[in-house]
Amino acid sequence: MEAIDIILQTEDIHKATELISSKLGNPVIIENKNFELISYSSSSNKFDQTQLKTILTKKCPVFIIDRLKKEGIVHQLEKHTDPIRVQAMEELGFHQRVVIAAKYLGNTMGYIWVQESNRLLENEELGFLEEISAHLGNLINDMYAKVNIKKDRKEEVLWHLLQHEYGSESQLRHDASLVKLTLPERFTVAVYSIASSDYKPMLDQLEKLVQESSFNTKVYSLRTEYQVILVLYGKADTPSSSLELARDLVEKVKEQTGEEEFYNFLIGIGKEYTTLYQMRKSFLEASEVIETANFISPRPESMPREFAHLGIYRYLPTLYEKNTSKDYYSDDLLVLIKNDVKKQTDLLKTLEVYLANDGKGKQTANELFIHPNTLNYRIKKIQELTAIDFNDFNMKVYLYTELLLLNNVEAYYQRYKDALKGI
Repeated sequence: MEAIDIILQTEDIHKATELISSKLGNPVIIENKNFELISYSSSSNKFDQTQLKTILTKKCPVFIIDRLKKEGIVHQLEKHTDPIRVQAMEELGFHQRVVIAAKYLGNTMGYIWVQESNRLLENEELGFLEEISAHLGNLINDMYAKVNIKKDRKEEVLWHLLQHEYGSESQLRHDASLVKLTLPERFTVAVYSIASSDYKPMLDQLEKLVQESSFNTKVYSLRTEYQVILVLYGKADTPSSSLELARDLVEKVKEQTGEEEFYNFLIGIGKEYTTLYQMRKSFLEASEVIETANFISPRPESMPREFAHLGIYRYLPTLYEKNTSKDYYSDDLLVLIKNDVKKQTDLLKTLEVYLANDGKGKQTANELFIHPNTLNYRIKKIQELTAIDFNDFNMKVYLYTELLLLNNVEAYYQRYKDALKGI
């Protein structure tokens, strides 16, 4: 039996993904129309950095989605049924690939991505993708239909709202009225994510906590395999009330799970809004916080959970891609790393904390658990070894950004240590 016939008879989307990858000899990823991961082939050692991030976070990185929209790729996928070749974006860790929309009854259900790192697909193989795309659209539709059967109808309306599936507010309010869903006048979306199926019981515990506590009347929870998405209702006439609710819930979850277990959660909190069509925006903001946390593997409490406070952390993945692709290093920081390795000092960490505290000596010393005189000695040593000017604001911002990467991304620090071998 031909490979195409086997795929067209397959009712399991994960098996279909493996068959497509086997037929083409290239890595394959299936995403839904919101660029959230559905399935991927087992050849994970061949995926590029973008696809590895998608697999890890269960969603395509936001900056990649923005680039695809800006370059018109998403628009083309909506309008066409044939495969599109997307050129490499090496600075973003995005290798050349082919993508085709998987449609059901003319509606885009998701996307089939085939990486072309090893070789370009031939015309016959592009035709093969076009022939199977409708079947994949059916499989994705069936998958979500089965999930929706199990859902409360109120949750279904919220899912549609989060995914921008309402053409008008009047339709949204009509559907909400039918299922007796009170729509919020002020709200925030929070996402609790886990990195491994080992922690799924924590998601169960979170849902139970929301249902059994006083939060229940103010929070709707939506569940995916690796996440619980919470829509938190605030008071219409009280700014920040839904944000306060989100913060209170974080503390409650921390108290219930215990501090050590709690840090297996990655938590993102979107901004507060009062317009219903901004619910997806708040959701995407919360998701971006989680993507960033996944990228830098932060120490507990070292990174903001709220999108509004994310600051420079938001740009670390982009800076990482740019600096690694350009083989870039800071000479001053190389000197400090060399000194730390050779003499077992802690100048690099001292510099990061000092800059984070805007040069406040007492605050920095307390955070590092050292005497102020020890701190003064370290800062003097840093000045002796480098050309760092603590009066230069631009230099301080640049150094702080580079230090966040060095102290939070192991691969980035290793690049610097490898560079020392050539000095």
